[in-house]
Amino acid sequence: MKRVEITDKAAEVVKQLKAKHGELIFHQSGGCCDGSAPMIFEKGDMYLDESDILLGTVEGVNFYLNQDQFEYWKHTHLTIDITEGRGASFSLEIPLGLRFLIHSRLLTDEETSFFNSK
Repeated sequence: MKRVEITDKAAEVVKQLKAKHGELIFHQSGGCCDGSAPMIFEKGDMYLDESDILLGTVEGVNFYLNQDQFEYWKHTHLTIDITEGRGASFSLEIPLGLRFLIHSRLLTDEETSFFNSK
């Protein structure tokens, strides 16, 4: 079972970005300037520390969430999607006129049991 997945459309953009930039990471922001948006960076361009939780991998890209954010999102399943428009961050999809976004839903009882047992 996965906590984070990606739509086919968003996966195609990730493939493009990987071809251009190499290894990447996703980080779900905590708000402030960029709202609560998933951002994608070249690996090494985003400082991660012990407070960042690896939520999963999509298209071979690790997806991190800060521990404080995880407390708000721990009962949800996240799906990364893409839409036209400009985000307010330094995320790599911005020059393409696109921005990643998150669709969330509550975990099912089965998913909750699975993740709580880990």
